[in-house]
Amino acid sequence: MSGTVVGPSIQAALIQGGVHVHPAPESRFPVPRHLPIPSGNFVGRTAELAGLDRLLGEQAVAVVVLTGPAGVGKTALATHWAHAVRDRFVDGQLYVDLAGFSDAEPTDPSEALGAFLRALGVAPQRIPITLAERAALFRTVTADLRLLVMLDNAYSAGQVRPLLPAAGSTVVVTSRSRLVGLVPDGARLFDVSPLSSYASVELLARMVGPERISREPEQVRDLAGICGGLPIAICAAAGWMIARPRLSVRSVTRDLSDERDRLAQLSDEEGPSLRAALDRSYHALPPAAAVLYRRLALHPGPEFGTGVVTALGADRASGRSGRGDVLAGLMRASLLEEVTEGRFRFHDLIRLHAREKAEDDDTEPDRRAALLAILEYYLAAAGRADMVLTPYRRRIPYGFGTDPSGLPSFDDRDDALGWLELERVNLVQAGRVALDEGFVEVAWFLADVKWPLFLYHKHYRDRLEVDRRGVRAARQWGNGWAEADMLKRLSRVCVKHGAYDEAERHARAAIERYREVDDARGVLDAQEGLATLYRDTGRLEPAVTMFAELLAGNRAAGDSRAIGLTCINLARALTRVGRADQALPLLVEARTRFDGLGDVDPYNGVRVLIGLAEAHLEVGDVDRAGRTASEAAERMGRLGSDHERAEALALLGRVAELRGEPALARRLYDEASGIFERLGSPRGVEPARRLGRPDGVGG
Repeated sequence: MSGTVVGPSIQAALIQGGVHVHPAPESRFPVPRHLPIPSGNFVGRTAELAGLDRLLGEQAVAVVVLTGPAGVGKTALATHWAHAVRDRFVDGQLYVDLAGFSDAEPTDPSEALGAFLRALGVAPQRIPITLAERAALFRTVTADLRLLVMLDNAYSAGQVRPLLPAAGSTVVVTSRSRLVGLVPDGARLFDVSPLSSYASVELLARMVGPERISREPEQVRDLAGICGGLPIAICAAAGWMIARPRLSVRSVTRDLSDERDRLAQLSDEEGPSLRAALDRSYHALPPAAAVLYRRLALHPGPEFGTGVVTALGADRASGRSGRGDVLAGLMRASLLEEVTEGRFRFHDLIRLHAREKAEDDDTEPDRRAALLAILEYYLAAAGRADMVLTPYRRRIPYGFGTDPSGLPSFDDRDDALGWLELERVNLVQAGRVALDEGFVEVAWFLADVKWPLFLYHKHYRDRLEVDRRGVRAARQWGNGWAEADMLKRLSRVCVKHGAYDEAERHARAAIERYREVDDARGVLDAQEGLATLYRDTGRLEPAVTMFAELLAGNRAAGDSRAIGLTCINLARALTRVGRADQALPLLVEARTRFDGLGDVDPYNGVRVLIGLAEAHLEVGDVDRAGRTASEAAERMGRLGSDHERAEALALLGRVAELRGEPALARRLYDEASGIFERLGSPRGVEPARRLGRPDGVGG
């Protein structure tokens, strides 16, 4: 393979007799090049690099584990070597920080697999929910690829094993632990030792300058010894020396030798030199950079963009030096690294150090104000994306004390949805932190603004967690409307997980809460969710009755979009009870109403087509059903709504079956079932069952 990944599509040529299937547009992905930026100060490691080259030459070795103490340079070695051999891996390089020894939770291998699959061209909506399914799909996708996969900072063999690709690729793992559990999987353990004294001095000379180092050779060797050969400590000490060009190496050595701190206690591998070096680098920072260092440590997610820096007031605090100079100062001091252009993160231990400095140097009100600024930045930015994607939603306003700075702007729907996907982990973690830290109102709003991401990209597991947290936040906040709205959403996602009893409890609770706050529109919306649950669980006559009552209520209220939605839902229920002739006029009305809304709600505008295709089939108009379902599949594909696209594919399968084309029908049903199953939908087996044969083959 060339590394270009093309999503699956339906071949229109396979359908005969006037039924035209329009595939989702092809999406071509570049070859992934995810390796971190290599250090410009890499020194030594000649033996280690040669050893890695030898292992690469052994065809039987597919997994190499670089193990050693914290800060010893495992990641730098792996990155340098990976860049040196990357041309041998024609299908690209994947990278993930598994955060095994950070103060946050280790990276869930399921989340890492999701990122890998997206990078290899699998649409987010097609990625399954369970770890086992994701791992199996990853092996399938990589079966014919030659990839280099770098798994950084692993905690355990169990965290790594699901991330191993199919044979033919090479995996490099870095970990403080000796992951002997991977040996049965064919892994080779490769010990990374501290830098030699010579290499440590060379690293100092490269960073500080050979002239300064040559003036105090003995003291430089002492400094290298105090740093214990740990590159992270050496770089931090060098950064401090760069900031104080007139300070003697002897003074640096004396200060480092005397200091004791808590970072040394994190593990037996760290000595006092690490904390001392970090402290010295910190104290040499300009005031604005020191403040930013402490505040960025409060960031809830693994990495962040420049917008967060601006939101924390770096531009205002630094005067004319500006945000860029403050960030550059932190990177020059080896206290912050740039992962990709405009995206930054702390090393695990440095983040802990920065948080300790925040505890030591800032008051609790200052820390909470900084954290709130970060949370409100994400809330405001996600709110902008929400308004682009779902402008029709009912909202309650959030009272920003000061409008956040550094917010992104979005040119179109794709731009807004792309930002939500990029920041998904940060947004979810921000909601967790907000609730844990008592910012209950912010926690609710952070749950609320994720709705368009979940509408289009599903992420059912995240959605269940977010909506449950949203209910808790609303209750702690004491806002009945917010609780009702989140209960309504929680009911819907419970349906997606097949938790129908729980879904009904939440739907009924939402109705009661809306009544308590005297919100007639909300009552109608929540009742519609309950009626939809009835329809989807086979209670069709009660569903028809409830939808008919709701349609009358919506007509009385005069809400055109709500009328259109209820027309769709009532029509689909009528079709299922054999009254498609009554459904068709409702669907025509719904289509007219959504066409009249323009581009406000394209998602539900296409849902009308699915209902029309169902009704046309039931009245025997197979040709029209095929054309309508084909249009729905194509348009839902463009919107990125795979669940509804699968519904359209299942209808096309029925069309093919009725036309006496069992092979095509089976392919369409299988594709639809695969999408449902990958999304974790309880509808996963429906298309095959509709064929009437246990093996799903029509006859």
